[in-house]
Amino acid sequence: MICPPLGKSFADGNSNGASMQPHPSQGKLQNARTEQNIAYIRQMLGELGTVARNENADMLCYLIEMAYLEAGDVLAGSRPVSTNEKPR
Repeated sequence: MICPPLGKSFADGNSNGASMQPHPSQGKLQNARTEQNIAYIRQMLGELGTVARNENADMLCYLIEMAYLEAGDVLAGSRPVSTNEKPR
């Protein structure tokens, strides 16, 4: 999916409809502040995705969605925060 359909924003959940909520107590990221910052970035990307979709900016929408999904993977612990880290 390049852009979510009208009425659905990136911030409503990831591409399979599951909600991605940060869990600082699980220790998936270095610290709670990092996790909160990544969650904030993901939220802002969701809002930017909505703007890009409304403007029919397909390439921007695609790139924003890729960043949104990456942030979700980082929050889930399946991707490292930094490319210098090894995957978990």
